[in-house]
Amino acid sequence: MSNIADASPCAPTGMLVGVRLTIDDLLARARSELVRLTPTELLARMRADDSVVVVDTRTPDNRRAEGVIPGSVHIPLSVLQWAVDPAVGLQNPEIDGFEQHIVVVCNEGYSSSLAAATLRELGFARATDLDGGFRAWAGDELPVSDPQPPEPGELPGRSHREPGGP
Repeated sequence: MSNIADASPCAPTGMLVGVRLTIDDLLARARSELVRLTPTELLARMRADDSVVVVDTRTPDNRRAEGVIPGSVHIPLSVLQWAVDPAVGLQNPEIDGFEQHIVVVCNEGYSSSLAAATLRELGFARATDLDGGFRAWAGDELPVSDPQPPEPGELPGRSHREPGGP
């Protein structure tokens, strides 16, 4: 990790002024606060608790080419924070409270770790991510379906769950 001994904390976020962190530093910090799920753990949680929301942040091209986790919600990474924060007024209808278990999924489990840590900062205490991302899910030969096209006029991040959850 970068040398932070001489850095000054910056209010209110606790970020350090004048210290450059690498992406490895950011990932380590994010993941230190997460209880990441393996694909089989996620599948078991989805089957046991229908309030679990799997948020797929991958691009539409990735989703069309590789498929989706049945029951997931597509919220592009570029609008994720706005689509979950109730203070903004654009909250995705599948996100119904700060105690909800949200599992973020990206391609390989890197950007999802950073996104899940950000969701925790927004107050979603049970936010985490899928270790290895969608490719680990598909690699374990777990259920995959074709994505549903967005409804006409649907805003990014406002989609409902994909049909056929496990």
